[in-house]
Amino acid sequence: MSKTTATGTPPERADDPDLGAAGSQLSTAPREELANLPALGVIGWARWFWRQLTSMRVALLLLLLLSLGAIPGSLIPQSGIDETKVADFRKAHSFLAPVYDKLGLFHVYSSVWFSAIYILLFVSLIGCIIPRTWQFIGQLRGRPPGAPKRLTRLPAYTTWRTETEPEQVREAALALLKKRRFRAHLAGDAVAAEKGYLREIGNLAFHIALIVLLTAFAWGQLFKSEGNKLVVEGDGFSNTLSQYDDFKSGNLFSSDDLVPFSFNLDKFTGTYETSGPNRGTPRTYQAALTYSQGAYGKDKKDLVKVNEPLEIGNAKVYLTAHGYAPLITVRDGRGRVVYRDAVPLLPLDSNVTSTGVVKVLDGYKNAKGVSEQLGISAFFLPTYTKGSETASTFPALQNPVLNLTPYHGDLGVDSGIPQSVYQLDKSHVKEFKDSKGAQLRDNLKPGQTMQLPNGAGTVTYESTKEWANFQVVQQPGTDWALGGALVAIFGLAGSLFIQRRRVWVRAVKGADGVTVVEMAGLGRSESAKVPEELGDLAGILYDGAPGAPEPDDDTDDHSDAEPDAGSSDQDDTTTPDTEVVPAEGAEK
Repeated sequence: MSKTTATGTPPERADDPDLGAAGSQLSTAPREELANLPALGVIGWARWFWRQLTSMRVALLLLLLLSLGAIPGSLIPQSGIDETKVADFRKAHSFLAPVYDKLGLFHVYSSVWFSAIYILLFVSLIGCIIPRTWQFIGQLRGRPPGAPKRLTRLPAYTTWRTETEPEQVREAALALLKKRRFRAHLAGDAVAAEKGYLREIGNLAFHIALIVLLTAFAWGQLFKSEGNKLVVEGDGFSNTLSQYDDFKSGNLFSSDDLVPFSFNLDKFTGTYETSGPNRGTPRTYQAALTYSQGAYGKDKKDLVKVNEPLEIGNAKVYLTAHGYAPLITVRDGRGRVVYRDAVPLLPLDSNVTSTGVVKVLDGYKNAKGVSEQLGISAFFLPTYTKGSETASTFPALQNPVLNLTPYHGDLGVDSGIPQSVYQLDKSHVKEFKDSKGAQLRDNLKPGQTMQLPNGAGTVTYESTKEWANFQVVQQPGTDWALGGALVAIFGLAGSLFIQRRRVWVRAVKGADGVTVVEMAGLGRSESAKVPEELGDLAGILYDGAPGAPEPDDDTDDHSDAEPDAGSSDQDDTTTPDTEVVPAEGAEK
């Protein structure tokens, strides 16, 4: 009785030279061969170096090096991101800082060694993908190779005898394989079919997507820009370099790349949980903007929320922070208004306890008519509770109190040394004294006024506005990077879970005139899928071309014998049953 055998042939049997073209080109991966060292000569060494560089092994090694090289950029302060932290690191580590400078660790992503790895990885991937792509296109344009002479050498094999004509078997096999989405054709006395081209497509797509992803990342880093701007309710912003509070960009960025737009902050709204364990937790943060794009763009209104930026052209406007800006009016000794503005204060905690400085630089004269500068330290509590004078008890404006401590003299802003607008240089100023000789300090509620001693003027806390901090980001290539990442994921999944395989069906007349059907399958790697699929196909084909009785050598001698009691009067036919046997069994 003939049997269907699914042999456990090792993967190298697929490359058996006896199989010819049938076992070749199941993948576009180059053959693993020992590198033959070239003879002396520049061209020989160049070819050897190119062959090593474009191997997948080197590409993976470079990708690993790139990942390892990015680690210092995450752990060590970078000069292009935060110059202040870099300066602090230099002061704190006098020995390591010069070493890091020589290694380029303060600017990892623009260093020579990181750029070299990056470029070599590009060259390696491109040099590997281009020839494989052309080879795969050639395979798609061609046909599956014909059946090898000895199908029994293939990992999955089955055979049976049938009285159906060979031509009918081949036609039925061709129709069946095409119905199962195989690329199939008649090749001599056999049907050759192949399936699973998406595996190689996924493999190539993964590597091409990786190149797109790396290119988009490099492009975005070179041309990106990122700036922050604090805007008080009622004020506006225009997207120019001079308007930003701080700004950083890529090496190839130009001010001409800024998207022309402007906006006004109409109102900021923040709501909070009022009770329970989450009391004070923000529920909504949103900024109502009126914006326009270009010099003559029409005004539009929109809401910017946390993680819901406003997109204007290639720029995204993110809402990153908020706080309070008390509206303060300062009058001199003659009652003239010398300062009136909303002063943004910086939050210190989750309840928006805030601090800042009011600086009156020009126009103020004391009671004697002498020009001076005023500096007023401000401490703000949105919700003041008696007994909690040092911190707010809730982030909303439920009982706002502004604590002011005024100074007069020279604030040091004319010295040429830059200073923060939120800090006060007290080295050349004097305190105001109250009637008891103590430093003047007062708590004000909206609408209240603090009198400066000796007719030096007044400071009025009129009302409270809110401010919002916006981050304007332009980073080209993000859409390409996202697309590359998605394609890479699906391509990798296809290359891992789809198996490229071939099936051959041979049907020829035997010596006794009965048709002998042979089916065999071959996959790129050892897998149970090929024998299972072959068994399924063989079962369907067997239904259309059922097995014939086995030849009986003793028919003449026992033609008149009575059948045994346990014998059956049915024909002794064979069916293709799958059986796993050792590799050598395929040739028995």
